[in-house]
Amino acid sequence: MAHIHLEDGSFSLFWVLTWWIIALCIVGVALFLLRSKNKPEKITIAAFVTAAAFAIFQIQIPIAGGVHLNLTPLIGILTGPVMGTLVIFIVNIFSAAIGHGGWGLIGANVIVNFTEVLVAWLTFRAMKRITTDLFSQAGVATFAGLFAGNLVMIAVILVSGIQGVHQTPAQILAGLSLLAAVNMGVAAIEAILTGFMVAYIGKVKPDILEGDRK
Repeated sequence: MAHIHLEDGSFSLFWVLTWWIIALCIVGVALFLLRSKNKPEKITIAAFVTAAAFAIFQIQIPIAGGVHLNLTPLIGILTGPVMGTLVIFIVNIFSAAIGHGGWGLIGANVIVNFTEVLVAWLTFRAMKRITTDLFSQAGVATFAGLFAGNLVMIAVILVSGIQGVHQTPAQILAGLSLLAAVNMGVAAIEAILTGFMVAYIGKVKPDILEGDRK
């Protein structure tokens, strides 16, 4: 959903390194936390959603130059933000390897996608106190996560600037706001799809959704 589809060289070296360092710090913390919470069943789930997310990343919907689903909120719901961090890191590396975004943008995209994973996970947990309906819990969590991801995407691009683009920050913001609006339309679709998937999982394999996923 919120994925920066810019080529290498779009950001200055300073910002490329800045976002990479922040992303690696997030990944490092995740690896540290996983040392004591490494469960085989979570690894299996993580492997599944990694493959699914990588595949869905490559399916472009021909709207506004091309948008796609992310499944990052589903990653957060099923694996939690810690394991989910490693999932999105791997997905972004694989995507860059086949030309879906530049290598220099991996750091920024990991930050954006981590936001989606974290917010969706937090919202899903919070929604449990409001309703027992899994469809509603997952749908709201997905939309909230993708909305947050779009805000972070806009912030990252505005802060970094785009080299070679001779537009004012206001003009760039206007263009990004239009893109975000399109993204949120697709986010509504993803929220519905994720809601159905989580509701189905809750019926056939409820243990996947139970417990304290971190």
